[in-house]
Amino acid sequence: MSAARIECDVAVVGAGPAGLAAASACARSGLATLLLDEGAAPGGQVYRAVTRSPLRDRSILEAAYWQGGRLIDEFKASGASYEARATVWSITPDLEIAYSKDGHTSIASARSVILATGAIERPFPIPGWTLPGVMALGAAQSLLKSSGLVPSGRIVIAGTGPLVWLAASQMLAAGASIAAILDTTPHENRSRALPHLPGFLFSPYLRRAMKLLLAVRGRVQIVPYVTDLRAGGQVKVESVSYRTAGEAGRTLGVDTLLLHQGVVPETHLAMAAGVAHRWDPLQLCWTPVLDRNGGTSVPGILVAGDAAGIGGAQAAAWRGVNAAIAIIESMRPGKKLPHGRLARTALAQFARGRRFLDTLYQPPLQFRVPSDDTIACRCEEVTAGEIRAAVDEGCTGPNQVKAFVRCGMGPCQGRMCGLTVTEIVAHRRNVSAEQAGHFTARFPAKPVTLAEIASLPHGQSAIDAVVR
Repeated sequence: MSAARIECDVAVVGAGPAGLAAASACARSGLATLLLDEGAAPGGQVYRAVTRSPLRDRSILEAAYWQGGRLIDEFKASGASYEARATVWSITPDLEIAYSKDGHTSIASARSVILATGAIERPFPIPGWTLPGVMALGAAQSLLKSSGLVPSGRIVIAGTGPLVWLAASQMLAAGASIAAILDTTPHENRSRALPHLPGFLFSPYLRRAMKLLLAVRGRVQIVPYVTDLRAGGQVKVESVSYRTAGEAGRTLGVDTLLLHQGVVPETHLAMAAGVAHRWDPLQLCWTPVLDRNGGTSVPGILVAGDAAGIGGAQAAAWRGVNAAIAIIESMRPGKKLPHGRLARTALAQFARGRRFLDTLYQPPLQFRVPSDDTIACRCEEVTAGEIRAAVDEGCTGPNQVKAFVRCGMGPCQGRMCGLTVTEIVAHRRNVSAEQAGHFTARFPAKPVTLAEIASLPHGQSAIDAVVR
């Protein structure tokens, strides 16, 4: 079966806040717009299942979540085309997008592409984190949104970041029993964040942050300044051991351990498309090099939302609008849109508040660069010690380490271990993360079958991108 071909003015990848806002704006301006998303319904991670939530009590998830329904309604009314369950695995320099759906490949040819691929949780490798019963906090939150489920028994949340307080408040409202929150936020982060407090106080983040803290404090034991974590158990997690600064270690019995230390941009597709990236020394991750409109080093490709740098759902939507305006004005010369200045003003407000949050919740080194016996790459079960040994043998970057010990070669293609490997290499070599580099992302950007690749016509540039 040969691949179907779709022609459009704008192709948007990702149906989270940024993708929905961008696609809606482009379509309403008369541009032929196609939105591609892996999800079964629009909303992304933030607004997952918002239009078909199984939760009868809407108060379990805060009002900001339900506002996502309005964004989806606006998108549906915009006239944009939408492909759900569509996995994008190739983007050529000519902006031909190969995507798979139901086992078949289609090609979308666009004049401009907006990558709104969102964020993923930062790796949190600790001893025992591969035991059954240890989950990413975001995964537990997704279960609550999509299925109305919370873990049973004793729950411990460990880590740092705004999501700790958001997810904890939601799970408490849903009836979960949270035994403790082991807060790994370093004490010194507070003084470092203090100069940025004025910007936070006058940002949209303040009111929501105070509400979340009040919803959790007093209902859950909070252990601050945790400096060491270890999950224990035979066939599943049974305990979590921790240590705080200046104190002896303690152990808690646990049925579910939820780990989180922030989110980082999902960069894999953008990197595979050749978009230049840089290391962000504050958010401690790779971010695309962008102009003020989200334009990248690859002509015709823009990045919007948390894929451009973590800012949250509201900021992501404004970034989507900002990118859409740039495309609309380039394709419709002389057309000036009134929302351009509004978008830039809103983004400036979020940027001021975000600097405080990024400094306060910057995860400490010991939880980003694990001990030798800790598994760093879950797909290939490669330990941090094996990665350090490869560096000692002469590997200077993640790609060489990959050739030596196979880290980053599993189904996730390095998404879940990439930052860890970069920082282990940088720390071992005593160089910056920028100097250490990152895994080279290549197409296909997601696992696909040979049949899906073979369905592309011979000589088509999308398949050329795969075999290069």
